[in-house]
Amino acid sequence: MRRLIAPILIMLVLAGCATSPTGRNQLQLFSEDKIAEMGVASYQQMKEKEPIDTSTADNSYVKCVANAITGVTGGEWEVTVFKDDQVNAFALPGGKIGVYSGLLDVAKGDDQLAAVIGHEVGHVLAHHGNERVSQQYATQGGLSVVSAFLSGGGGGVGSQALMSALGLGAQVGILLPFSRTQESEADLIGLELMARAGFDPRQSVQLWQNMAAQSNGKEPAEFMSTHPSDNTRINNLQSHMTKAMQLYEQAPNHPNCG
Repeated sequence: MRRLIAPILIMLVLAGCATSPTGRNQLQLFSEDKIAEMGVASYQQMKEKEPIDTSTADNSYVKCVANAITGVTGGEWEVTVFKDDQVNAFALPGGKIGVYSGLLDVAKGDDQLAAVIGHEVGHVLAHHGNERVSQQYATQGGLSVVSAFLSGGGGGVGSQALMSALGLGAQVGILLPFSRTQESEADLIGLELMARAGFDPRQSVQLWQNMAAQSNGKEPAEFMSTHPSDNTRINNLQSHMTKAMQLYEQAPNHPNCG
């Protein structure tokens, strides 16, 4: 049992090696240059394999909103609109943003699209990509140590069952909760970004109400999900709305992209 606990203790010690923008301890095992390289490579692959929306109106609209958000973060960001009905968007280390055209049917207006793009850029600013890769790397490494220990102790059906339980425990007890934490953190970073860029932060709440209506109540149980429930997200956003509104009122510009 002591040998089983050892990898977990190592992970807990390593978890204090970095700090997120909200002050949360993070595990980051890789250089940001390496993570950015991975992000750029993934983005290029997507552009080669997935259809791109060539609509001038869609591209101008999305890039107007994205440029306003990234304008308050600094750096150069590339924006691509993919022609796909899925309601989604992403941002990758290396300054890459992708928006699926299906999102434009659910994110109503500049402010709601800004909430999504701000959220995705928030993931990058908080180094969540590095954190996720590091968590998976450390978790798989820890399970490998346990597997080797069990194999040396005779193996058998009992050992296999224990390894299966440990794998599920790592997924639910480590990776998924961290991912839910990252999503909530990105929500709050995105809320601040959109407000600083001059977009109405109150529309972030309306966005998730739209998302809830669009999902028709079919979202997975929050305990087994990598994302917080829509109600959880709405409550978290509302609890930080006073500060966001102050930033919005202080913003020097209020974009009109639509």
